[in-house]
Amino acid sequence: NFKVTDLNWTGWFEINLDKRKLKTPGGNLFRVPHESLAMAVATEWNRQEEVVKRHDMHLTNLVNSCIDNPTRRTREDMIRGTLHFLETDTILYRLLEPPDLHDIQGREWDPLVKWTEKRLVPYTYIYTYDIDITPTTGFELPQISDGTHDRLERHLQAFSDWSLLGFQYGVEALKSLIIMLALVDKHISVDKAVKLARLETDYQTDRWGNVEWYHDIDILQLRARLAASALLIQWTSESVKVREKSSLDSSQGW
Repeated sequence: NFKVTDLNWTGWFEINLDKRKLKTPGGNLFRVPHESLAMAVATEWNRQEEVVKRHDMHLTNLVNSCIDNPTRRTREDMIRGTLHFLETDTILYRLLEPPDLHDIQGREWDPLVKWTEKRLVPYTYIYTYDIDITPTTGFELPQISDGTHDRLERHLQAFSDWSLLGFQYGVEALKSLIIMLALVDKHISVDKAVKLARLETDYQTDRWGNVEWYHDIDILQLRARLAASALLIQWTSESVKVREKSSLDSSQGW
């Protein structure tokens, strides 16, 4: 069995199989900054049977990427790449037809857009930010104010490098920065995030029928990816939460 080893007061933990140390695909020592994260990774490995299904080991793959950084992305690269998703955010593109789907989108997505605007409003007497997010129903881009971009960038700057990678991983899975923001803030659950991201797909499935097994597997995979992202962020950003709380929402008590 794979076991967790504390690296002598360094604050890091590694995974061992007997006397062999787990390593990343890049040959680096596999170690993580939180014991719960190490235990979760060890559990992923211990659940493998004769064939190791690496594609299902989402936490392991995320940590490998954090350690190896194979694409050599900087913090600025990750923040810029994550912010880019705001212009193509799933919940900011609405369909006028059919009318019942348009109504469902408004009912399910509008509250989250309003929550995001409120979440980003700074409570300060020094600076004023124009926070505005307006969805689109045509081919044009959603209307997103400069203040919204600025506040989201400041928000992401508060994350650690590992948390940033986890955040971007979740955004790419959801095709939505807004839904991921709400998930990380624990405003919504993983199941709710999946439901919001798949709103149009589920509508079409209910209307035209389901492809046997395909949609169920797709939902399970999305849930697993999001859960891994959220856990990685939670276990690698405790020290960051204090800065984020004081800089963004001190007067809200969040």
